[in-house]
Amino acid sequence: MSNYQQLAEVHDDYGVIRVVESGDYRFLEFGDEVEQSCTYVPDPAWLEYDYTRAMLLGALLPERAERVLFLGLGGGNLTQACLKFLVAEAVEAVELRPAVPQLAREFLGLADDPRLTIHIGDACTRLAECAPADLIYLDLYTDTGPAPAHIAWGFLEACRAQLRPGGWLVINQWSATDGKPLGAPLLRGLFRHSYWECPVTEGNVILYVPADGEQVLDTERLRQRAEALEPRLGYALSGYIGALRPAT
Repeated sequence: MSNYQQLAEVHDDYGVIRVVESGDYRFLEFGDEVEQSCTYVPDPAWLEYDYTRAMLLGALLPERAERVLFLGLGGGNLTQACLKFLVAEAVEAVELRPAVPQLAREFLGLADDPRLTIHIGDACTRLAECAPADLIYLDLYTDTGPAPAHIAWGFLEACRAQLRPGGWLVINQWSATDGKPLGAPLLRGLFRHSYWECPVTEGNVILYVPADGEQVLDTERLRQRAEALEPRLGYALSGYIGALRPAT
């Protein structure tokens, strides 16, 4: 940590939260230096890591992502990207720890956007209070890994039910040793193989789950939409499209 400067440290009922800085980058950490989010200070909407870019790709799957729901806010850089690049009319986020959005606003560039509403509490209990969404991001991590909700049948089912027609659920899932997402048998059973996966370099697998099992992922249309957005993003999404695979 010699190249890092600590900017903030908060202790709450769940442990320690830190914000550290290295050059133009700031990191939100839980526990013993477990990185949760990375923010490029000159542009908080810039997505540095493959897994966040692959998650942003999921925003191009609905016809219009007018309502977006984040289950887990973290440093808020993916939220910032969606506010900047999508036609989102309303964005909600559920975050367990009150200090997280406070630190994100103070140190990580999370804007006080009138379209953004943040709820504090457990996503499993607060989900029903949120409006149905075109796009739901599930990214609930602690300092030890994914929260149990990532492989909880009832909760995942409830997330899918909270989607509007034509909507998509995007899950940042850990990868098992065989390269499949954590809880793959449960996911295949619940979603009946009707979802797609994108493995990324950080070792995660991003899942794209449609609201309806009859929905298909139109790769060519996705590619066209990605190419139209890439000049504004400053990075390519084609590699993630090429890595897409149907659930098996």
